Amino acid sequence: MNTFARSIDLLHRAMDASTVRRQVIANNIANADVPNYKRSIVNFESELKRALDSENKRPALEITMTHEKHFPNFKERDYRDVQIRRVLDYVSTYNNNGNNVDPEQEFMLATQNQMSYPLFAQAAAFEFSQINKVLRG
Repeated sequence: MNTFARSIDLLHRAMDASTVRRQVIANNIANADVPNYKRSIVNFESELKRALDSENKRPALEITMTHEKHFPNFKERDYRDVQIRRVLDYVSTYNNNGNNVDPEQEFMLATQNQMSYPLFAQAAAFEFSQINKVLRG
């Protein structure tokens, strides 16, 4: 896959994750006073980074598999297989009623997310403008 297509695909996926994150944060804020409500988070960027890192990291010694039931010591992950996942946060507690939504933290995350989406859109527009320059050039 060429660099342009890969960049646009990654930006598109980041924008999708940002949209899902906005929905998750809004849901968390809406349920901030519900007893025993557990907040959700979006798990995408860390899994995407892990998949992208696996493309460049091969072990020093790769095991040769002589049987189909053997486990490989390395498996390259395709970043296109990484899914945007909503994950419940069962570990933390914020209120005595079992609810773990910290409204201040959620508003901060909403602000960060709100600022990141236009950056992804601008980066995608820049990629297309570069192609446009080449085609007109």
